[in-house]
Amino acid sequence: MLNIYEQVDANKRKSALIIGLFIAFIAGVAYVLARAMGFDSLSFMGWALILSGLMSFASYYWSDKIILNLSGAQPASRKKDFHFYTVTENLCLAAQIPLPKLYVIDDTAMNAFATGRDPQHAVVVATTGILAKLDRTELEGVIAHELSHVRNYDIRLMSVVTILVGVVTLLADWFLRMTYWGRSHRDDRDNNQATALFFIAGLILALLSPLVANLIQLAISRRREFLADASSAALTKFPEGLARALAKLNNDREPLEAANKATAHLYIVNPLRNVHSSIGWFAGLFNTHPPIQDRIKALAQMT
Repeated sequence: MLNIYEQVDANKRKSALIIGLFIAFIAGVAYVLARAMGFDSLSFMGWALILSGLMSFASYYWSDKIILNLSGAQPASRKKDFHFYTVTENLCLAAQIPLPKLYVIDDTAMNAFATGRDPQHAVVVATTGILAKLDRTELEGVIAHELSHVRNYDIRLMSVVTILVGVVTLLADWFLRMTYWGRSHRDDRDNNQATALFFIAGLILALLSPLVANLIQLAISRRREFLADASSAALTKFPEGLARALAKLNNDREPLEAANKATAHLYIVNPLRNVHSSIGWFAGLFNTHPPIQDRIKALAQMT
């Protein structure tokens, strides 16, 4: 049985492996599509990286404001949301990170999320439902989970991953459009076997790569939830608090009206799980979060 710190380290290694595979996949897709279209592979990959960098820069600075507007969150009041404030303050002192801005979504559904570009510009959001229905120990587990996302730079990571998925989709769309309109820049060597194979491979990748990239993004999201759970337990020294909170969240059947598919991965549990439920191993590949029962089981095994 792994202790809390060993669980955190194991989750970090698994996350790093998935991210490494994702980067390799994107580089491979860009290379094959470039060869298939007759472009210089290194130049094409360079432009793809520049594009993703510009998009990541915009996401880095403005994603928190966009997400807060989409969710309808309003600034929390220290007097009205006293437990929310004091729990977060105490945990920030323990984690040695700045106090994030606190926001509340007026919804009786139970949920919470963190956003922002780094610990110095972080935001933690909770619904009125979760603040009303959890006791202080359970709320500590939830807030520690969200602060762990901040401290582990999960917010920045998922923003970059989302942009990379968008770049893969954009490259695939370019390739399909150029193929359709016959605007490929392939030269007279197109008749050789290698070029033909690259073109076929590029066509297959253009059709499948957006799906594969999205599946990798979801896998990273699920792994980061396990990491945040383990980090929360390490911060509070009491895994049972978060486990009890997750059990209550699992029993809450009310969907969060402010959530949508673009923001669902941010929340501590899938806010759309009762609207778009997935059952079975294959369907589970398309989930933004691991099953709550698996998360509770993992917390129970920590010492």
